[in-house]
Amino acid sequence: MKPNLRRGWLAALFFVATAAAAEVALRGSEQLLFALKKVPPCCVIDGRSDEARRQHPLADALPYRPGMTINPTASVVVVAENDRTAMQIGKALAKAHPGKTIIAVKGGVSAWEAVLASTATSTASGAAGFDFVIPHNTCETGAPLQQLRSNPK
Repeated sequence: MKPNLRRGWLAALFFVATAAAAEVALRGSEQLLFALKKVPPCCVIDGRSDEARRQHPLADALPYRPGMTINPTASVVVVAENDRTAMQIGKALAKAHPGKTIIAVKGGVSAWEAVLASTATSTASGAAGFDFVIPHNTCETGAPLQQLRSNPK
């Protein structure tokens, strides 16, 4: 195979792999629970209206606004009033942060709260909860700056 043709194929393969890595996944509560047990989320984005957020606030969720900037260190969870809006917000975040895992919650707030309740139940029963590590610096070795773990109750 000619070197220029080989480089073209490699560039095309790289483009396809990058595009595939930036896709947004729409997940129901069971799929979401399974995915988050493997890789806990770094942040939850609340894409609902201001009125819906006031009536039913989500703890520790960041309200979505167009053009918002985040620094995702793990998967990002998007909760909205409907699946279509969650996917639109997820695609906007994936475009701004290529290669990061963006999960849109299928079923909105009720599905997300079911996941949180299931996680709380498994933590209370002695199973491992979510862990979150704040690294010292991505280029430095050694112990992390801080490790946060949920404790069984």
